Amino acid sequence: MFPLRSYARWAAPLAVGLIALALGPSSAAATPSPVRDDFNGDGYADLAVAANQATVGGQSKAGYVAVMYGGPHGLSATSSSRRTVISRATSGIPGSPTKGQAFGTQLAKGDLDGDGYAELVIGTAGGGDAVVVWGGPHGLSGGTSVPADVTQTGDFDGDGRLDLALFRPGYTGGDDPGGTKATVWTGPVSRTGTPAHTSALDPGHLQYVDVSGGATGDTDGDGRDDLALTVYCGDGNYCTEMYRATASGLVRTAAHAGDRAAAFGDLNGDGYADVVAGIGSDNRIDVAYGSASGITQSTTWKTFTQDSPGVPGTDESEDLFGTGVAVGDVTGDGYDDVAVGVPCETIGDVQCTGDVVLLRGSRAGLTGTGAQTLSQNSPGVPGTSETNDIFGYTVQLLDINGNGYADLAAAAPKENSGNGAVWSLRGRPTGIVPDAALVFGGKTIGAPYAKARFGFAVN
Repeated sequence: MFPLRSYARWAAPLAVGLIALALGPSSAAATPSPVRDDFNGDGYADLAVAANQATVGGQSKAGYVAVMYGGPHGLSATSSSRRTVISRATSGIPGSPTKGQAFGTQLAKGDLDGDGYAELVIGTAGGGDAVVVWGGPHGLSGGTSVPADVTQTGDFDGDGRLDLALFRPGYTGGDDPGGTKATVWTGPVSRTGTPAHTSALDPGHLQYVDVSGGATGDTDGDGRDDLALTVYCGDGNYCTEMYRATASGLVRTAAHAGDRAAAFGDLNGDGYADVVAGIGSDNRIDVAYGSASGITQSTTWKTFTQDSPGVPGTDESEDLFGTGVAVGDVTGDGYDDVAVGVPCETIGDVQCTGDVVLLRGSRAGLTGTGAQTLSQNSPGVPGTSETNDIFGYTVQLLDINGNGYADLAAAAPKENSGNGAVWSLRGRPTGIVPDAALVFGGKTIGAPYAKARFGFAVN
């Protein structure tokens, strides 16, 4: 296993798909759709990129997050008005840079105070609280500490306002989990860090696992977001824990194999969110389809590997297919597609350089038909595949230019000897294309870059 995973077993990146989903055909009148990805209210999705190992204020591995604002021409790495860098040294952000805190290890976002602008919630690798950074017409500014290392946003009660789930894992560094304390803050959450009310989340079970992240989406069309948690469940194993949102709160319904990646999206266009679990340690992704009764049982989840029909490549133990997953409609056909990170794919004789596989959604669900592979060696993609780049370690799909096609953000946190970089590639009806491709890192945007692991998390 490559070195990034040894940093902190539970504190790993997720490509989380936080997508506003249409209600299913059996649902009553729709509730308002909360803002998820737009920090400055200009109608374009924005991208957050963590460099959690960067030196900030003289403190090694203190970390920061770069926010790249979307626009009609996509992202810009040269315009200072189209980006911002947030760290513990930023004015208005609680605390100060702390050695080893890894600010930005986990990211979540969404409009928590109900003002129409999304917030960014920045987690750590432990030793400090997460911070809610508040959205507004000029972008993100100010910050409020919340008692968590890991967070997720979702409308768990279906009232049209996002709620905030807070997780404080007690990872001990050994084979046994330290247990997680979890609380749900019902929205709206004020800028003083005060929710409408709070409730404990499944203390009887979560005391036995360490939560590292997850994703949210409405699998049964009832207007409430369900929750998938990626957890360390002991003895070197990871799981995906599923929680269904009900009128009485989130209820744990199933456990499935997992690793550190999960996403929700409508892969077959039926109006119900489907769940994608990335299991990079086993070189696969598993898909559960939503329905009026929620997702199917664990034994019926559909598995895709590089040996599945139409999927490019060959299933090899060291590839880590599924380390990152993201969901979005790349082709604009009404079916969400899945970007799968394969960070240790060998290309030619270049080992662990990595690539990304795009699998298409369809009326019948996810399919290998028409699948696409992208790497630094693909025509028109900037860069060159090099040993241990781990391109595709994290991925995200967002429509950053508002044209109706989700664009791909793919990170290689070990590019350039560990400085890291992120590639932005456009979505089109034919798939991901290299037109107007952009690659950027800490140095490009004037931020700390040496050994920063830029792209360790993207959201």
